[in-house]
Parts: sequence; structure tokens; C-alpha cells
Amino acid sequence: MRKILCLIMVIAITLAMSGCGSQGAQAPGQDTGKVEKVNIATGTTSGAYYPIGNAMAKIWTDKVPGIKASAQSTEASAANMNFLQQKEVDVAFTMANVAVYAYEGQDTFTGRPNKDLRGMTFLYPNVTQIVVRKDSGINSIKDLQGKRFAPGATGSGTVTNSKEVLDSYGLNFWDKDNSNVKADYVGFTEASELLKNKQADAANFSGAMPLAAIMDVSNSIDIKLISLEPEMIKAIIDKYPFYYEYVIPKGTYKGQEEDVHTVALANLLVTRADLSEDLIYKLTKGIYENLPDLLTAHAITSNIKKEDSSKGMGPLPLHPGSIKYFKEIGVMK
Repeated sequence: MRKILCLIMVIAITLAMSGCGSQGAQAPGQDTGKVEKVNIATGTTSGAYYPIGNAMAKIWTDKVPGIKASAQSTEASAANMNFLQQKEVDVAFTMANVAVYAYEGQDTFTGRPNKDLRGMTFLYPNVTQIVVRKDSGINSIKDLQGKRFAPGATGSGTVTNSKEVLDSYGLNFWDKDNSNVKADYVGFTEASELLKNKQADAANFSGAMPLAAIMDVSNSIDIKLISLEPEMIKAIIDKYPFYYEYVIPKGTYKGQEEDVHTVALANLLVTRADLSEDLIYKLTKGIYENLPDLLTAHAITSNIKKEDSSKGMGPLPLHPGSIKYFKEIGVMK
């Protein structure tokens, strides 16, 4: 009897152990729960890239299986292109002109073209917004000669944008030997403070519209946004075809009593050629299936439309993963 009881106990323990083991075992091909980390390079905390990038990271982490995404603050476009080339990030926000220069090895990227750069999608227009103190006496870009100007933070696409616009007016802030404009290379937050404290006469807040940094300045001092003359808009577009004319409607900012005529170019989401088609397909799909979530981060994301997916890419190839998604939803053949 004792032997029988012992035998029963051994069998019971064996069955229990095998049962526990079977619960933890995974059949061949079963999902291992592997998580892919995605690092997103955005921009300064006072610009639009940063909140949109954080919203995007949350979408991908919460709603795309197998993805854990995080967004980091950077000096924006030019810095982001360097991070991508060095494979320090996976996805980045950038202005179209900077992406083209990085891909072709021009401007600050001379001698080091990044042919592994790939587009994911068009995002929204990046608007040139030249803001001056209302008491500065500046009524045109040409009036910036001899003035104190904040063209953007070092390594940002805003500096590139400032160069392209001011160069068309015969102005120079980047070449110390030939400069006729005094430059302070700072981000949007610092530029706002310089304007408030009368330490700068003007600043370029190239970005989304409305921009929080401009709204902040307008709540403290009287400002004016400078319109570009029609012939200068044409000259800029002729020289830099990625620009197009843009109108900032009156009332966009406090004290803005008339439409402001300026130029804009595309903001893009870009990635690396070495990332898998499946990954970029899932990320692209995650964006377009959750656009309302982006809208809560910034109103400018209402401009993200599937029909414009390849707008502003220029020579930059789209990633196969994005192409797969856009073909799937019928906006690309």
C-alpha cells in the first residue's frame, strides 16, 4: 500500500512539473514578444517637431505591436541628418531642403552625401516666419542690414532657411568676413527672449503655424511679421525650387492685422535605407491610422494627408516600406 501511494505521488509530481513546463514553452514560429526600439530625432522643445514626435512615439508604442518608440529633442533638421547618417537614430524630422542637401552632399554636407537616406512621408508646410519688434523700424527683409538677427540654432534647418532667404536680398550673416547682418545662433526659446529684452531686432521662426514661440513673444511685446515682396518670392523659388509661396492669414498671431506673404517648403519624416520594409511599413501605417492622436499634439498635423505622401521629396527616394503602405491604400501605383 505504501509503495502504491509513493508511486501515485511520483506520478502526480511528474505531471505537475510537465504541466508547468508546457505553459512556459513556445512552439516553433510562435511570437517571442521581441520588441523593436525606434529612436526619433525631433527638434527643440519650443518648436512643432518635438510635441509631434512625442505623439508619434506614443502611437507607435501603444498601437503598433512589437514597437517601443522614444522621441528626443535635438537642434532639428541638419543635426538630425547627421544622427541618421551616424545611425544614432532611426527616424527623423527635417525640412525638405536640408534632406536634399544631405542626400546629395551639398551645403554643410559637402563631401559626405548620404545616399542611404530615405523618405517616409510628407508632414506639413514649414513656413518662413520673420518676426521683428514693432518698434524696430524694419519693414522689409532688406532692412535687416546692420541689425541684430537670430537666424536659428546652429545645426538647424532654420539657419539654412535664413541663409537662402537673406542671400536673395544680398544679405549675409554666416561669413564673418563679408557679413552685413549681426547673427545670434540660438533656438526659438532663446530667440523669443532676445526679442523681448531688446537684444535682437528680428528672428526667423521657420516652422509650423501657429508657432508657440511666436505666440509667446506676441503676448509680451508688440511684434510684426515681415512680408516678402512678390519679386523676391519669385527669385527665391526660381533659385530654390523646393520653396513655394505661402500666406499667413491675418489674425494668426496677436496684433497681426493683415495677411503676410512669405515662402514655405515641406517638412518631411525620413529614415534609413537599412531598416526593414516591414518595420517602416508598420510605422507608416501607424501614423495614417491614428492621425487624430497627432492632431492633439499640434493643429498643423491637419495638413498630413495620404494624397500628399510623397510631396516635397525631390530626389529623395521613398523607403520601400512606405511605398508598400501607400500602394496598399491606393495613393501610389
